[in-house]
Amino acid sequence: MTTTFRDREDAGRVLADRLAGLVGRRDVTVLGLVRGGVPVARVVAERLGVPLDVLVVRKLGLPLAPEVAFGALGPNGVRVLNETVAARLGPGDVAEVQRREQAELERRERRYRAGRPPLNLTGRTAVVVDDGLATGATARAAVQVARRLGASRVVVAVPVGSQEAYEMLAAEADEVVCAERPADFGAVGAYYEDFHEVADDEVTDALAAIG
Repeated sequence: MTTTFRDREDAGRVLADRLAGLVGRRDVTVLGLVRGGVPVARVVAERLGVPLDVLVVRKLGLPLAPEVAFGALGPNGVRVLNETVAARLGPGDVAEVQRREQAELERRERRYRAGRPPLNLTGRTAVVVDDGLATGATARAAVQVARRLGASRVVVAVPVGSQEAYEMLAAEADEVVCAERPADFGAVGAYYEDFHEVADDEVTDALAAIG
């Protein structure tokens, strides 16, 4: 398998070229998905000349299959539920998963939004950026949360992703920009030479630099 990107910054440069039609648009906000999407989003926002913000989304996963989401939590009390799936769970299961994920969301919000106003996307085009799409479940949750936060248009932008995730998101977002869709898609990290775990400080530094 051939590595596609040197690091997340390199991926951001490639992705920004695919989003050139948004350069200087006053109604656009680039949203980095915590945490790995933020370094990519920083470069995209810099090159497009638009604001950068962070979107903290916590997927609500089934207790025995966490990758299968029955909903998502976002900032400002936003909750999106798939009622059909949630109805198959006991009330205690739903409450426990939500309690755990809400606690982590609040921790991250405090860490990343210190001194920043609440995220408001009313009437804006939200460009949701991550470092890659495997299942697409988190990005799908992010699209739903962005709409609930008032976005008039939601674009998902990623450097690399699976065809399955791309097709699923195409039905959710207004547009999906995916620079690379390998036929034999593996783990996202396989397409980067440097795919280090992004630390909290790297997120806050990115926001301080351009947010």
